[in-house]
Amino acid sequence: MMKTRTRYINKLEELGALVNQLSEKTVLDVRAAGRALAGDADAAESVLSGSKAARRLREAIEDGCLDIMLMQQPLVADDLREVTGAFRLVSDLAHIDEMTRDVAYLSQQLTPKAVSHLQSEFADAADKVSKMVSLAAKAFSQADAALAQRVFAMDDGVDELYDRCEQVVVDLIRSETQGASHLPELLMVAKYFERMGDDAERIASWAVFRATGEHALNSAGKENAEE
Repeated sequence: MMKTRTRYINKLEELGALVNQLSEKTVLDVRAAGRALAGDADAAESVLSGSKAARRLREAIEDGCLDIMLMQQPLVADDLREVTGAFRLVSDLAHIDEMTRDVAYLSQQLTPKAVSHLQSEFADAADKVSKMVSLAAKAFSQADAALAQRVFAMDDGVDELYDRCEQVVVDLIRSETQGASHLPELLMVAKYFERMGDDAERIASWAVFRATGEHALNSAGKENAEE
């Protein structure tokens, strides 16, 4: 019985370590996507080549969750919330990581002149989103609802950046008579960062769930929808 319990505890620790690894990789990829938009070709390639590693981590986490649930039934409440939350947030992390690859791909299609219209906004968005993901993952790891609330508050800044990008694109459409083919891609990049922020909020909501047993409400009072 003691041996089984030791294996169970080890599995929980392994699960936490895997979630942290995927979180750290996702944060690094968000930052690299920002550098790719600034013209760093190596950063773009590093993001684009990282899909297999992300998939392996996701599969390991999902398998670990299932192993833990099979090893001990019923799970105590704290452990159940950790395993359930990990099983759900891994898809949010994977979604963010997928979008960083989309941004990296677009960075290779956009000219430096095109990106220059929104260079500072993109750099700011990458910085804000990477901090949100890092803080949300830390909140989950530590079962800290207060940290999660900080993530919800930070999303307002990402939304404001998207609104600013949208306005810049609208102004460019109005002012340019030709050569506007890059504008949809610029707006797409901005939208990807906004969606990454939304996913970071969902990760934070699972942190609140782990800490309290209740799903969180974001700063605007809207429930974080589960996709």
